Order: sequence, then structure tokens, then C-alpha cells
Amino acid sequence: MDGDQTFLQKEKQPQPSMQMDNQLPPKKVPGLCSFRYGLAFLLHCCNVMLTAQYTSLSLTMVAMVNSSNPPGVANFSASAPPANVKNPVYNWSPEIQGIIFSSIIYGMALTPLPVGYFSVIYSARKIVGSAFFFSSLFFLFIPLAADLGEIGVIVCRLIQGLAQGTVMTAQHAVWVKWAPPLERGRLISISASGILLGPFIVLLLTGFICQSLGWPMVYYIFGASGCALTLLWFILVYDDPKDHPYMSVSEKEYIMSSVVQQFSSSRQSLPIKAMLKSRPLWVISFSSFAFSWTNTIVTLYMPTFVNSMLHVNITENGLLSALPHLFAWICGILTGYMTDFLQSRNILRVITIRKLFTTLSLLLPSFFSVCLLYLSSTFLSSAIFLILIRATGGFATGGINLNALDIAPRYYAFLRGVTSVTAMTGGLIGSTLTGIIINQDPESSWYKTFFLMSAISVVNTIFYLIFAKAEIQDWAKDRQQTHL
Repeated sequence: MDGDQTFLQKEKQPQPSMQMDNQLPPKKVPGLCSFRYGLAFLLHCCNVMLTAQYTSLSLTMVAMVNSSNPPGVANFSASAPPANVKNPVYNWSPEIQGIIFSSIIYGMALTPLPVGYFSVIYSARKIVGSAFFFSSLFFLFIPLAADLGEIGVIVCRLIQGLAQGTVMTAQHAVWVKWAPPLERGRLISISASGILLGPFIVLLLTGFICQSLGWPMVYYIFGASGCALTLLWFILVYDDPKDHPYMSVSEKEYIMSSVVQQFSSSRQSLPIKAMLKSRPLWVISFSSFAFSWTNTIVTLYMPTFVNSMLHVNITENGLLSALPHLFAWICGILTGYMTDFLQSRNILRVITIRKLFTTLSLLLPSFFSVCLLYLSSTFLSSAIFLILIRATGGFATGGINLNALDIAPRYYAFLRGVTSVTAMTGGLIGSTLTGIIINQDPESSWYKTFFLMSAISVVNTIFYLIFAKAEIQDWAKDRQQTHL
């Protein structure tokens, strides 16, 4: 027992030294021109490319599919001119398109839990780099797979989903050894913001590429760029800062002295039974389900909606589909600042902040979706509502995206995997069901889609407002070392 008490005392002692480490003179610590910020920027670019490979199909599908001929006939459109052989058109029904859209989510839904576990044991650098390479490689194969039929595209998207889900989960493990506590928010926000900014860049460029070079070039350009980023990743990134051959000694010492304390605590087994009985965790999971349902439909079907309702060319479609993602990126960053401001000034309690931003992220996109159906009489009003639908989803940054950290900081990575699975399930069901609705009832399909989306958001908002918590749960608190 005396030995255990001594061990516990040693566990508590490093905190003062951590404060001293965090107060190193700024002139001795590399700032923005450093390897840790370079890693954040590289991950930012990787996330942009991942969203490029995830989102671009939603716009290229408009160019790939022949909407004038009935489905089920020859793969190539008879109306396509002979000079357009390298820009083929296929006769895929809306139901098939929905399956193709959602196939990538099937793969992504299988990865968060196992990858979250193995990325702690094995090299996160190798896991992220290898998965990113396979995502880029099979993205390159999509034009060839499309010539073979829709099954080939579905298989490529499924493998891409497995690879992208791996990257999205394992990249968080990289920051365990690379992000000093006082810079963790900045570094992670820089890297993760690529997910929000990516769709804007992709949809903006995809329309011009499709019109000028043909839709297959979208896959060749973004696929080759992903392979090049993979090469940079393996050259520049190391699992541990102390192993990096080109980093300055001062930066190594700064990072290692800042993060050393998080490895001192002993590993505890996952309280699975307690997690399954945790109402706050179920609330976060259900809200993630509803948010992803809305977000996936808006992301994947926005170009299809613009094409069917506004009848614009593919360049204008790309621009109109891209702008909402830019405003979502801005809104997400501003939400992070607003959350810190409200919490640091004690203006609102943490749970009130979480409920406020979760409510806004669930209800406002649904509200503006209904407004889009009934109040968008002009191109400008439609553009405004489309921007508001996507941008207001960025409020989730201060709501459900952080709530798991409030209730169980020790198991945050694993819980993010759990909520990612439920979120992907919502996106999978939402995108697949939307394809079926559009195929069966083209005239009123968007009304049914948006009203169903709104109903799910309202129900989950009420559930969240009643049962959400923001304090550490009993099953997530540190246990006495003597019990291990």
C-alpha cells in the first residue's frame, strides 16, 4: 500500500513542472515556422484532399448521368457525340446513384472503433499514410470502374470508405505526441478545418474541370494529388518528435517536455457496460445521427437539387454548391471562438453552451431547408438559403462535437469513434433513403426529403435538451491505482 501511495504522489507531482515547461521563453520555441505547425498544415491538405475525393462525385454525377434516356439501356448515351468518348455518360437511375453515394459511408462506418484502438498500439504514421494512399489510388480507378458498370464504382467507393474512415480516425492519434497542451486547440483546428474547407475548393474546381476537361480528369487530378501528398507524408512525418532528423533541438525539447505528463498515467480498461448504460452518451450519439443525416444529404445531394430545381449549367452548379461550404468553414471557426469566449467569461454554463450550439446546428438547417422549398422564388434567394443551410451546421463545432470531451475526457478518442459510427449510420440511411425517394416520386421528392430531415432533427433536439450532460460521468473518473 505504501508503494501505491508513493506512486500516486509521483503521479500528482509533474503538474507544477508542466506549468514551468509551458512557460518557456517564446524566443527559444519555434512558432509558426515549425514542424508541428507544418504537420498541422500537411494534415489540413490531406483532409482537403479526402473531402475532394468524398464530395466530388456529387457534382461529377451530374455530368456522368444521362437524365434524358430511361435507365436500364446501354451504358453509354446514344445522344453523346462521337468526339465525347472520353467523357462518357451513363444511364443510372436515382436509386443507383443513391447507392453509389452511400457506398463510401458503408466503408467509413466499419473503421472508427477498430482503428481508434489499433492506432494507439501501432504506428499512426503508417496507418494514416497507407490508408490515404489507398483512398487516392482507388479514386484514380473510378473512371475505369465506371466503364465496367455501376458495380465497379460501388466497389471503389466502398474501399475508399474503409481507407478514409481509417485516416479520419487515426490522424487524432498523431497529436498525442505532437501537440503541446497549450497549442492543442490551434493545431487540431488547423488540421481539421480542411474537412470544412475542402468541399468549397472541390466543388468550385470540379465544375470548371468537368466543363473544360471532362469529368474523368477530376478523378485523375485529385487522385494524383493525393498520391503526391502521401509521398510527402512518409518523408516529413514521424510518430515521435524525438525521432525527427530535421527538427531543431529546442522544438523537440519543448514538445517532449509539454506532453510527457500524459504518458505517466496507467492504462485503464474500457467500461463498456457503463458506457452502454450512459444516457448522456446515447444523447450525443442520437444527436450525431440526426446531424449527419442532414449534413450528408446537404453535401451529397446539393448539386443534384440545384440541377433539378434551378436548371443551371455545371459551372454555375459548382459555384453555387461550393459557396455554402466556405461559409460553413467560417461559421465553424467563429463558433470555436464564441464557445471559448462564453466559457472563459462565465457568461453561460458549459451545458448551456453545448445545448445552445447543438440546437442551432440541428434546427436551423432544417428550418432553412423548408424555407428553400417555399420561399426561394429567385436564383439569389435560393443561393442564400443554400448557404444558410450548410453554414448553420457549423454550430455543431461548439455543441455535440465537444460534448464527449465534457463527459469522459479519459475515453474521448474512443467515444469519438462511437459517435462517428452513429453519425455515419445516419448519413448512410439518409443518403440511401433520399435516393429511393427521388427515384419513386420525382415531383414531390424534395418536400418529402426535407420534411423527414426536419422531423428527425426536431425529435433529437428535444431529446438532447432534456437529457444532455456536460460533467464528467462516474464511469469516466480516474480510479485508484491500487485497483489496477
